[in-house]
Amino acid sequence: MKVHIRKIPDKAKEQVIIECVEVTPEITDIKAYVTRKGEELSGVTDGQRMMRFRLEDVYYFEALDEKVFAYTREQVCEVKMRLYEVEKRYENHHFVRCSKSVVMNLMLLEGISPALNGRFFAYMKNGEKLMISRQYAPKLKRIVMGGVDDEE
Repeated sequence: MKVHIRKIPDKAKEQVIIECVEVTPEITDIKAYVTRKGEELSGVTDGQRMMRFRLEDVYYFEALDEKVFAYTREQVCEVKMRLYEVEKRYENHHFVRCSKSVVMNLMLLEGISPALNGRFFAYMKNGEKLMISRQYAPKLKRIVMGGVDDEE
């Protein structure tokens, strides 16, 4: 595959053009990566400070006490969305639900391992360990392991 980069003077006219014979999952992943790159969110820290951060820096979103928090390497911020909105809005950006209260970023997933009772642990690149519940484990295994599913 050829790659061409051309510098232009106007940032507003930046674009990525993908020319392909067929739209494969890899092409779809490239599109998702490019569209997600640089997307910014805002949130409030526990010190009531308004912060801006990039979507690609979010390891996971977690719902606690009717609030949703975004976890990055440096900070935890409350965001003004419901967890189902986060899941729907960012599903094409490699975010996937892994439990009733967590939506994680697959691009920052280091690995998974079995736990008890059909659950799994997700090991994130920042060292955190998240529980993947039984309900979401088959879908997540299918995504991560490329089609492998115990239920088939």
